[in-house]
Amino acid sequence: MATSLQYIEFVCAQIKGVGEIRYKKMFGEYMVYVNNKPILLVCDNTVFVKKLADISKQMQAAQTGFPYNGAKEHYILDIEDIALSKEVIGILEEVILIPKSKKSQKNQKL
Repeated sequence: MATSLQYIEFVCAQIKGVGEIRYKKMFGEYMVYVNNKPILLVCDNTVFVKKLADISKQMQAAQTGFPYNGAKEHYILDIEDIALSKEVIGILEEVILIPKSKKSQKNQKL
């Protein structure tokens, strides 16, 4: 079951105010970017975040799962807990880097 547009819009509404939010559809699922950084992975109407030590305290009670076949295990973020979601996103936004564009990577190879 792919993530519905209605659910991804709900996710974005829940985290309003954490920065510039946008989402991108990828293979029927979505990546949510905060300030151009890939922060949330939304698959099957479930919100996933990378299992990073920086958020282990906040996510200690969270369930874990695999967003898709072949993926590493992720935390499942309770997006309805707005305070927790914004706290986790705030931490991740500080430690996750903006991905390099394919165009700039291509130019570096030349």
